[in-house]
Amino acid sequence: MPDASTFAGFPKELFAFYEGLERTNERLWFEQHRDEYERHVLSPARAFVTEMGERLRMIAPGVHADPRIDKSIFRIYRDTRFSRDKRPYKTHLGLWFWDGSRGRMDCSGFYIQIEPGEIFVGAGIYMFPRDLIETYRRAVVDDKLGARLARAVDAVLESSKYRLGNKHYKRVPRGFDPEHPNAELLLHNGLHVGFSCRPPKVLHMPRFPDYCFEHFHAMLPLHEWLRGLMEG
Repeated sequence: MPDASTFAGFPKELFAFYEGLERTNERLWFEQHRDEYERHVLSPARAFVTEMGERLRMIAPGVHADPRIDKSIFRIYRDTRFSRDKRPYKTHLGLWFWDGSRGRMDCSGFYIQIEPGEIFVGAGIYMFPRDLIETYRRAVVDDKLGARLARAVDAVLESSKYRLGNKHYKRVPRGFDPEHPNAELLLHNGLHVGFSCRPPKVLHMPRFPDYCFEHFHAMLPLHEWLRGLMEG
């Protein structure tokens, strides 16, 4: 029998926990089921982060894989301060492996989200830091950097499984040519690629890190372009 530090797959009880949380989403329910959260969510998540990190370092040597909450494991508590939705808990598990010297959420990286009925696997950055958005836009239209980006996007999207995300603006920002070959990429305030699907059987198996690694490797060209941009 594997010890607690060995990833054996995410148990099906993980879904039962989040389904119950979705139905109630109250602090009393969560406290009554905290032990299930620890055993069926956090314990396998910690083991997964450790094993996934070992694989990712083969293609991203500086990647951060830290099996702590608010590091590679997103906290379950929602920030409700500025939201009309006051439900206190997230009903999915988010796992994040960031790569670079900037802050944890200011880097490009690799992301996995698991919830009842769906998983998401992706790479890139959800939202550019304010100090980087103009740098990104200039790079998009730069002859060399823009061409490399276009090649990276084409290489990743060669698989019809993946989709480019974080298209935010309706118009090309002022000062940029709307007829530029990369104009569509100027509409993004972040840039990531990924896919969603029903939870595969491999999610519950020890080889789930290999499944994710295969997709992360295919998404690597975009991540490497973003990392190069952000590290300057």
